[in-house]
Amino acid sequence: MGAVRTRAGARRVVPWVVVGLWVAVLVVAGAFAGKFGGAQENRPVHYLPDSADSTQVARIQDELPGGQATDLVLVYHRDGGLTAADKQKAGAQVAEVGHRYRLTGTPKGVPSRDGTTLMYPVSSSEPGPDSKARADFVDHVRAIADGGAGLSAEVGGPGAVNADMNKVFGTVDGTLLYATLGVVTTLLILIYRSPFLWLVPLASAGVAAGLAMAVAYGLHEGFGVTITGQSGGVMTVLVLGAGTDYALLLISRYREELRRHEQPYEAMRAALKGCGPAIVASSGTVAAGLLCLLAADLNSSSGMGPIGMVGVLSALVAMITLLPALLVLLGRRVFWPMIPAFGSTSKARRSLFAAMGDSVARRPAAVLALGAVLLGALALGALNLPGTLKQEDSFSDSPESITAARTLSHAYPERSSQPITVMAPTAKAGAVLAEARSTDGVAQAAAARSGSGWTEITVVSTAAPESPGETKTIKALRAGLDDTYGAHVGGPGAQQLDLAAGQSRDREVVVPLVLAAVFVILVGLLRSLVAPLMLLVAVVAVWGAALGIGGLVFGPVLGFHGTDPGLGLLSFVFLVALGVDYGIFLMHRMREESLAGAAPRTAALTALRTTGGVIASAGVVLAATFAVLTTLPLVGMVELGFVIAVGVLLDTFLVRTYLVTTASVLLGRRVWWPGRLSRAPQPQPVPRQPEPV
Repeated sequence: MGAVRTRAGARRVVPWVVVGLWVAVLVVAGAFAGKFGGAQENRPVHYLPDSADSTQVARIQDELPGGQATDLVLVYHRDGGLTAADKQKAGAQVAEVGHRYRLTGTPKGVPSRDGTTLMYPVSSSEPGPDSKARADFVDHVRAIADGGAGLSAEVGGPGAVNADMNKVFGTVDGTLLYATLGVVTTLLILIYRSPFLWLVPLASAGVAAGLAMAVAYGLHEGFGVTITGQSGGVMTVLVLGAGTDYALLLISRYREELRRHEQPYEAMRAALKGCGPAIVASSGTVAAGLLCLLAADLNSSSGMGPIGMVGVLSALVAMITLLPALLVLLGRRVFWPMIPAFGSTSKARRSLFAAMGDSVARRPAAVLALGAVLLGALALGALNLPGTLKQEDSFSDSPESITAARTLSHAYPERSSQPITVMAPTAKAGAVLAEARSTDGVAQAAAARSGSGWTEITVVSTAAPESPGETKTIKALRAGLDDTYGAHVGGPGAQQLDLAAGQSRDREVVVPLVLAAVFVILVGLLRSLVAPLMLLVAVVAVWGAALGIGGLVFGPVLGFHGTDPGLGLLSFVFLVALGVDYGIFLMHRMREESLAGAAPRTAALTALRTTGGVIASAGVVLAATFAVLTTLPLVGMVELGFVIAVGVLLDTFLVRTYLVTTASVLLGRRVWWPGRLSRAPQPQPVPRQPEPV
């Protein structure tokens, strides 16, 4: 009797205690979550490889008087050729900029050979390193630079590009949050067909997002973890997408258990016991995969690791504590109008996944071979991926800084409009300047400013920005200056070069770490070596196929002129970690059926039939949330969102349902090798009947 009273008391008290604790957490976390957006940094130094030469240049520039300079180019253009009045107007406007701001040197106009364009390089350290001050400086210069009557006046250059990039990232958090919430809300209503149920997982996901922002801000303040607009946006998508996935799995199992248990509290206990290990393991694989990004040299990638991990773990904690408590308190009525009554059975319906299971059972070898050929053919599309994304092609639309760069590239084909920055020890500045001027591919070089033992030298290449010719010049400068004089070579072109090199290095380091970490977790969960290998091969194949589809779409359909250098690594980490999630849901149920005594083929087909619907729903939700990234005006984010969304859908409707199930049917008990499930059960001896007396 005492145990019954204790259990009844727990049913009444525990859910309220959990909700109360979450309210307290939100009160504390709310103040820090609001500071998350302000902690984001989007300057090049926050994306570059930590050890790169261009990163050293950016850091030294911060130490110079006034901090890092903001470099702009004022571009005046008239199609029929500039008039004397145009040139006078341009000179007056540049002079006004000089009156309002302390400039580095006196700007000198450089006319184009065809007489259509006049550019004025302008540099000022007055705004300092503060991103808002830099953006205000760019806006003020743009307000001064005014054309009219056929004369265009545009402000470009590295400082303007960074300002435009910051404006985009400044809207990312709000855009992504509301768009993702809208997508998740719509899908949950369609999935549950209930006017109330969708609110519970959505509210839990929103709470998880607030907690994640607070913890991420704490990591930034306490441990110096880099938060960029990219990592902040991806964290938002991860929290809402992965959190909703975990909610779908738990609610599906809870609905089953409500038919077996009279009390919602007992049904939730059984649901958590049944699917809790799969949810914890799946979130653990994502968190472990993301944490491997700490080994990356790129600041943006290494920062995304802990930020993404915080998002996933926040979603996990909310979905296995707050969501169950809310569901128990609301009782069965939250499922209205399709309330699962105690003792009832769900309607037996011929599902799509049962039909898939039948096709798998009839010709498993043919299904597996056909699927493998299809994935391999899709992966060939990766050969059509465009080259490295240039800075001027990084926006899906064309802000003023980009149109200015295009005007310059057409008007000045013989020289670069984007400076190469050399930081030289002041004691050797003269020799460095002379060496730079004598380097092949250098049009001109001049000392700009000095301070803190360093002198900044601005070098202009004869080649166009981010072209093979400029790359050759940068490498020649580094070969002649780095080792001999201890100088560093940076600037936008060098940064793009270092980004590509850093991504190549990070792929070699991070990819094996991710595979190893995920494999270890899968072995611990599934008690097998074969099943984890099968799942890893499947998700790697999905990654290759998703990149291949990207190669068929980015250039030919979307008109993108390059591929973000980080696409390969980041899409691999997310697709492997997230793809294994669904494999865990399927294989965990398959293992559960096998432990209950089902034959291998029956266990595989039962697992597909019972988890297929929820996996499909979860896959659609996750793909839709990552697809929200494609609405942003940044090519890199569009490419990342597209590849992950396509990969998740491939994994959900082809690999997880057909190929993994088919491979499991073909392997039989061997899929659990060397665990005890891989061994056939021993026949039980028939008890001897006593002989009649």
